[in-house]
Amino acid sequence: MNNQSRIGSFKNALKGIAVFVRTQTNAKLHLVAALLVVLFGYYFHVSITEWCLLIGGIGIVLIAEIFNSALELLSDVVSPDYDDRIKKVKDMAAGGVLIAACASALVAALIFLPKIMSCCFY
Repeated sequence: MNNQSRIGSFKNALKGIAVFVRTQTNAKLHLVAALLVVLFGYYFHVSITEWCLLIGGIGIVLIAEIFNSALELLSDVVSPDYDDRIKKVKDMAAGGVLIAACASALVAALIFLPKIMSCCFY
């Protein structure tokens, strides 16, 4: 693969991210949540290890959401009429996002709750 095609692939990926952010409400919600996590991390001076866990969680949730959105869009093109199989695919993809979001929220709670408790109650 030459440099031009690599640059083209990178540009296409950035366009895909832009479409995701512009068109998907959940993308905006996840980005706001990610910003809050970053602000909390900065405020509470989290460790490098904690930053890695928080950034990993943010990445996993955004990846899950972008794949879910892509699957939904593709499903609507492939099968514009209701199809129970497509519904199951969409439900499973949404379930993946929910699992990622819950796991990431749990990691954030394990990191931030002790810091909040020690800040507010000690």
